Amino acid sequence: MGELVLVETEQAVATVRLNRPPMNALSAELQADLAAAVARVADDDAIRAVVLYGGEKLFAAGADIKEMSEASYAQMTERSGRLQAALNAVAALSKPVVAAVTGYALGGGLELALCADSRVLGESAKVGQPEILLGLIPGAGGTQRLPRLIGPAKAKDLIFSGRFVGAAEALEIGLADKVVPDDQVYQAARELAARFATGPALALAAAKQSIEIALDTDLATGLEYERVSFAGMFATEDARSGMRSFLENGPGKATFNGR
Repeated sequence: MGELVLVETEQAVATVRLNRPPMNALSAELQADLAAAVARVADDDAIRAVVLYGGEKLFAAGADIKEMSEASYAQMTERSGRLQAALNAVAALSKPVVAAVTGYALGGGLELALCADSRVLGESAKVGQPEILLGLIPGAGGTQRLPRLIGPAKAKDLIFSGRFVGAAEALEIGLADKVVPDDQVYQAARELAARFATGPALALAAAKQSIEIALDTDLATGLEYERVSFAGMFATEDARSGMRSFLENGPGKATFNGR
């Protein structure tokens, strides 16, 4: 793992922090470091939730345009595959992921934030897919994850215009889940992740996967996947202790061990 993406762990929450100032542009090297960081987080059972963070000033301003400006079609066919693979690894994490967005999350930066399960934005944050202004389209999930999150009409508005969206509008259209003062973004995201980290890890993973399946299949298939996953929870210690705690102490008081 390189120096452009750092992993810091406190208790059961890992912070995956982009570290390529001043703009955290998603260069090829950063993409490789991100993939390595995500693999490390995925393999560590002690990590139960993740915060994606770009720092106090901004999340990520997008792809490295300097790297792309002279690239050929053949080169970008290969490079875009690596970029998608790095971001797909984030989206595929079985653990809850919260994006802490300060400043700008544009282009590939927003596409990375879209890979999280929740997004906390600072009051002055700006997000958008401005690729159209370069004669391009989003290439790392913007045309796919954005309409699934906010609906096709709103996604087309953002992608066709390339305009930047403020935090208040992002919250209104469902692109943000929470908006807080700029200096509270990381703490708010970490508190949310910490709540997930104390939950039943196997059930959270199953719920996340079931929801993702629902987005990519028909209702009958999704319901069957949910049914099998639901039944599978009865093989876990957490389900046993959770139901026992409910019967003895009422709801919301169970302690889960992730097994």
